[in-house]
Amino acid sequence: MKIGFIGLGKMGKGMVLHLLEQGVEVVAWNRSPEPREEVKAAGAETVEEVEEVVRKLKEQQIPRSARNDNNDDSGQDRMTGNEGRIIVWLMLPAGETTEKHIDKLLPLLSSGDLLIDGANSFYKDTLRRAEKIKPTGIHFMDIGVSGGPKGARSGACLMIGGEKEDFERIKDLVVKLSAKDAWGHFGKVGAGHFAKMVHNGIEYGMMQAIAEGVAILKTSDFNFNLEDVLRVYDNKSVIESRLVGWTREALQEDPELAEYSSKINHTGEGEWTVKTARELGVDPVVIEDSFKVRVDSEIIEENSPNGFRNKAVSAMRGKFGGHSVKKT
Repeated sequence: MKIGFIGLGKMGKGMVLHLLEQGVEVVAWNRSPEPREEVKAAGAETVEEVEEVVRKLKEQQIPRSARNDNNDDSGQDRMTGNEGRIIVWLMLPAGETTEKHIDKLLPLLSSGDLLIDGANSFYKDTLRRAEKIKPTGIHFMDIGVSGGPKGARSGACLMIGGEKEDFERIKDLVVKLSAKDAWGHFGKVGAGHFAKMVHNGIEYGMMQAIAEGVAILKTSDFNFNLEDVLRVYDNKSVIESRLVGWTREALQEDPELAEYSSKINHTGEGEWTVKTARELGVDPVVIEDSFKVRVDSEIIEENSPNGFRNKAVSAMRGKFGGHSVKKT
């Protein structure tokens, strides 16, 4: 099994290292050289130009003419039926960067090749790209990836959109790349990124509720040990969760969250979820309010109760996503 992988950021590098450990051969590219060197040391073949990913894969592919030599006694081909076709996975920042690299790759790929967008792309962009790609005969899938850098390294959560035949083609790869039972093929192209968008919207609301609860505990007259309260919350209570656990970890390390910024950076997924919900006639009260808190976080006083609330959200973002959340 061989795949081309473009983008070795916080998620991409961990995914490639995990694939290599699962016996998958990888041809990888990244703009900066340090991640390339790291995955190369682990066994990946790396290239300095993105175009070389396709060239290397095509040089090393099994030609269709060779398939006749691989039949068993029943006459059934023991190979996959996809010989002569290559798979390229994009793990780049959503938006212009992903668009640019898709446009760069399309003239290099051939009919039957498979291009996968693993970025946090807006599902409408994914649908538009699928329509652009369709006349070329190149196959296209979208896979939303969750779990943060640790999940990428040890087994991610994958939300998959694309034709059934394309999913069957990569199913073994999906199983190797994901944690146990942490994947789902949800339907046609766009379904994966739609599910990931909603996942991130839910994430906004859950994080906001935990952060508000922690701020209320801290501001009360009871002088709570917040880490101790969260220890109890995170043991068989209804709200037991990894988010509660990560908040507890942050409070163990920094009880006042003094090193965290009260400004909460945000990407597009929360806003996309709010707008999409309204288009569908759903009133996204919690997600919209959570998104608004992030937008307004720039004007919140650092040392106020709401500043502490915002720091708790930043702490969670730092723990699961490796985001830059400390004071600058």
